[in-house]
Amino acid sequence: MGCCSSASSAAQSSKREWKPLEDRSCTDIPWLLLFILFCIGMGFICGFSIATGAAARLVSGYDSYGNICGQKNTKLEAIPNSGMDHTQRKYVFFLDPCNLDLINRKIKSVALCVAACPRQELKTLSDVQKFAEINGSALCSYNLKPSEYTTSPKSSVLCPKLPVPASAPIPFFHRCAPVNISCYAKFAEALITFVSDNSVLHRLISGVMTSKEIILGLCLLSLVLSMILMVIIRYISRVLVWILTILVILGSLGTGVLWWLYAKQRRSPKETVTPEQLQIAEDNLRALLIYAISATVFTVILFLIMLVMRKRVALTIALFHVAGKVFIHLPLLVFQPFWTFFALVLFWVYWIMTLLFLGTTGSPVQNEQGFVEFKISGPLQYMWWYHVVGLIWISEFILACQQMTVAGAVVTYYFTRDKRNLPFTPILASVNRLIRYHLGTVAKGSFIITLVKIPRMILMYIHSQLKGKENACARCVLKSCICCLWCLEKCLNYLNQNAYTATAINSTNFCTSAKDAFVILVENALRVATINTVGDFMLFLGKVLIVCSTGLAGIMLLNYQQDYTVWVLPLIIVCLFAFLVAHCFLSIYEMVVDVLFLCFAIDTKYNDGSPGREFYMDKVLMASGASSA
Repeated sequence: MGCCSSASSAAQSSKREWKPLEDRSCTDIPWLLLFILFCIGMGFICGFSIATGAAARLVSGYDSYGNICGQKNTKLEAIPNSGMDHTQRKYVFFLDPCNLDLINRKIKSVALCVAACPRQELKTLSDVQKFAEINGSALCSYNLKPSEYTTSPKSSVLCPKLPVPASAPIPFFHRCAPVNISCYAKFAEALITFVSDNSVLHRLISGVMTSKEIILGLCLLSLVLSMILMVIIRYISRVLVWILTILVILGSLGTGVLWWLYAKQRRSPKETVTPEQLQIAEDNLRALLIYAISATVFTVILFLIMLVMRKRVALTIALFHVAGKVFIHLPLLVFQPFWTFFALVLFWVYWIMTLLFLGTTGSPVQNEQGFVEFKISGPLQYMWWYHVVGLIWISEFILACQQMTVAGAVVTYYFTRDKRNLPFTPILASVNRLIRYHLGTVAKGSFIITLVKIPRMILMYIHSQLKGKENACARCVLKSCICCLWCLEKCLNYLNQNAYTATAINSTNFCTSAKDAFVILVENALRVATINTVGDFMLFLGKVLIVCSTGLAGIMLLNYQQDYTVWVLPLIIVCLFAFLVAHCFLSIYEMVVDVLFLCFAIDTKYNDGSPGREFYMDKVLMASGASSA
């Protein structure tokens, strides 16, 4: 389990052939057992929350006295109005549904079980009384009869706040929710800070609802554009050098223009200007100087990148070209984001449902107002933390499974000399190897990411809670720690991905694979830097291209819509979705490039092209590798 390697293991590493093994062995078995035990614990939490009655309270709802709606209830000791028969009262109704506690994320209102939700607005107590007589649904407290609604002095306290908004039951959860969204104006303003006027919010939402067909079509367009880009990127990668050259030329021209403007402004006469105009001119001059210096630094950096890495850029282009061939031979790679997203959604739905169950589980406790709340006491109250850790670890585990699957398929492609002898489905073969041999390695790698991510999330939570209260020094320390943990997480993610590739090749455990991959990466540091800068720049241009194309199509389509006035929000939704789709697809492309590079680095280290030690690499890689050596 430890990461410390002995001298014998180092000797075995040096003698390793570095090619996919036919006879594999299971790796990191203790970590697989630990992960299985952890998942059993997650299952226990779900079972406990359902067994303690939380499922019924979540789905059917309960009133402020601990009675579950839609069934007979047992009497709770010292709790008035508990133990009532609510067989005919199947819906939860809040006396003041618009009274929201944004801090604790709940409705601060008395809840009752009623037979029906008021479908129309009730403006007076007479309307409430009439509704109770006609529908048999009493909306006031259980202690008040419908005939007393208009005569009792307690009606202002025991009856709902007037006017009672029209409401409808939430499907499957039996809660009466106001139909008019303006009821939640404060909540919406807390979530959408730029909306200060409810009419603006209404226009934005109406724009989304009216243009839902266009939004759906544009989302499909971004999906198609992403798949097309993955096919043609192998061809457009050849113009990368020209793109960098043009950027350097434009940067040089722009830098020269800025310095010319700065010199012109500095020499301009200032005798006839007022003090206010002089101050404005000085501010503009200072801004021009900052812009000119920034543009100069940017141009110099681009020039140095081209000067130092001009030969190694060819390797990046060759890797992108070969990655395009990989997708042609392994077309199922394109669908990897779908399977991963589907698995993540299934797990997140399970996690959220269990979280909701946990929110209503526990023993009934009477609060200060005399109403019932359900709280967990003892060691079981820490199940929340266990559940949160499970969200992070299992999500990272699913993402790591995707990385291992892609690595296994690409490794099989690279180390197969005759591509006609590739397995019928390399992706399924890689999944089979993952499940049979390497789930423990994936569990260990994802756990390491979890160990870094949890402290970062805790610090982010503390920072958000102390916002505006902490001093400048504490704020700086918190942000520095968060930034450092974020950088560490990114580095570990990159090392983990290469460790999975080494495991896919040699069937070694996580620590041995990480050590071997790290040694290879250090030996090729300049090549790694080139691929991570130039390659990421290319993929970023691809994402920008997809977002801009989708956004332009959205503007052209939405411009012809006359049914609403505001289409900013639909366009933002479309652009965000386009970026998400482009990121998911191009991240697979980036993953393939990284795996190909590690295979290439291993190939050049342990093979020299002589008989018996022939290269596995593509001819394009062979030519670029010789020029970048």
